[in-house]
Amino acid sequence: MTSAPSPSGPVHVLSGGAAQGLVTQLQDRFSAQYPSGLAGTFGAVGMMKDKLLAGEPCDVIILSDALIAQLTASAHLVAGSARALGAVKTGVAVKTGDKPPDVGSPEALKTALRSANGIYFPDPVKATAGIHFMRVLKALGLETELAGRLRPFPNGAAAMKAMAETNEPGLLGCTQVTEIIFAPGVLLAGALPREFELATVYTAALSNRAAQPRAATALIELLTSPEAAGLRSAGGFEPLPE
Repeated sequence: MTSAPSPSGPVHVLSGGAAQGLVTQLQDRFSAQYPSGLAGTFGAVGMMKDKLLAGEPCDVIILSDALIAQLTASAHLVAGSARALGAVKTGVAVKTGDKPPDVGSPEALKTALRSANGIYFPDPVKATAGIHFMRVLKALGLETELAGRLRPFPNGAAAMKAMAETNEPGLLGCTQVTEIIFAPGVLLAGALPREFELATVYTAALSNRAAQPRAATALIELLTSPEAAGLRSAGGFEPLPE
């Protein structure tokens, strides 16, 4: 990314929680070129979409590829500006220090969930991983049995933070692996078994009402650049097939 004059205000980012760790890690690098920096808001993708449609300041938005396509078709995003960050799987978390259970098969996952005293996960209505997790529970026949142990939060980062901070023993979490990897106090036990695998492609795009289009475009380039590939991989983003 080449040097550029400082824009008059920060680049406003609305982003699904899956990309929070990556954006945060690249913030200093971006601010070295654009000193006014970033103003990021992170949460469930459905909530971020609602904020965009409600008129909240937005230069760059990072959502699931399907939502980006939808918002581009409705002319809320600049056509041709979308760039994929990679695919993110949904995984199972435990608190740091707890022994990770086997979650590699549907039966193993069912056993682990039944053994948990509480299950922390993101919004089952607006969050990609939360919606999917409820489908998994239904497929396993656990939706009713575990209802009293479910601990939903507005997004995966909030769910992992709450799980890490509580003293309650025997907990599991389920959210996207990027949110588990970057959360202190929790560890990734493993991705959901193949039968329930969810790999969501996350994509960044330019808002059609971006106040800082040049800086916003530079941020999208940085997030998806080869120089950031190591950070994306370490943070749980898997490259897409060529």
